[in-house]
Amino acid sequence: MGTKLIIDTDPGVDDAFAIALAAVSADVDLLGVTTVFGNVPLAMTTANARRLLQLCDRPDVPVAAGAARPLVHRNERNSTVHGVDGLSGRAGSLPEATRPLEPQDAVGLMVSLLEASDEPVTIAPIGPLTNVAALLAAHPGVRDKIARIVLMGGGMAHGNITAAAEFNIWADPEAARRVLSEDDVPCVMVPLDLTHRCAVDSAWLAKLASSGPIGKALDALTPDYLAHYRRVLGYDGIVMHDAVAVAEAINPGLLRTETYPVNVDTSAGPSRGQTLVDRRPALQDPGAQPGRLIEVATDTDLDGLREFVLTRLIEAR
Repeated sequence: MGTKLIIDTDPGVDDAFAIALAAVSADVDLLGVTTVFGNVPLAMTTANARRLLQLCDRPDVPVAAGAARPLVHRNERNSTVHGVDGLSGRAGSLPEATRPLEPQDAVGLMVSLLEASDEPVTIAPIGPLTNVAALLAAHPGVRDKIARIVLMGGGMAHGNITAAAEFNIWADPEAARRVLSEDDVPCVMVPLDLTHRCAVDSAWLAKLASSGPIGKALDALTPDYLAHYRRVLGYDGIVMHDAVAVAEAINPGLLRTETYPVNVDTSAGPSRGQTLVDRRPALQDPGAQPGRLIEVATDTDLDGLREFVLTRLIEAR
């Protein structure tokens, strides 16, 4: 078995693609999935994650529910991009999960999985970072069991939920600051700037839909998401944000990264949730400004990335 992986998620259409990518990959040991509020409330994200694993015939993977709100400031605003239930109103089309929800919470499950692992584990947070921040704060002893954190979030040039902030970071900036700027676990940030360039078109989606039951079911979850991105992209296509990060978690080096100081704006102003990625060459010194040095994904072989994801999902049976 290859990469040992825990996914922390708020499904979400792009989360659905990411979960399926990991669940069907033979070189991934998917230890567990934890859920967090985000695209829709926690009860929906948890139900969606469980149904998606059932779709992929992975009832062996435990699911635990985590944070229902941010660490500090309550945020009542959910994303509207993914439809009323996070999956374009079609969550009910997925099979009911046969495995019960874990009795322990998300942090508890992550701790038990990390402590039981005989080698370091990659964590892929693809929603707000509340659960991961709580893990690092409350259980510092597990840091050595984390190989790296590969997260989807942030933006260097702009945001999407606001002009400055990307949704996952904006949803809990204090948690994001803890993970990105204040801890010492190796971290890869996969920002909007790259994920938008990895968008897939209708031909890609048609190949997925015709590939078999899993591909057909995933494509069926996209109508609301597709309608949103038709306006954003100017053509029929979607942005697989979270699947890009999970692809890197599975296959290290698939994305090209550069190392920068990163900080997160936790103020109450209009830039709240902005990821401050300082690309000034003179400041590539850890002591030059607040914010530790982390890896930021800046490029990839775009066609190769699309083919990697499609091939994995098409080959799923």
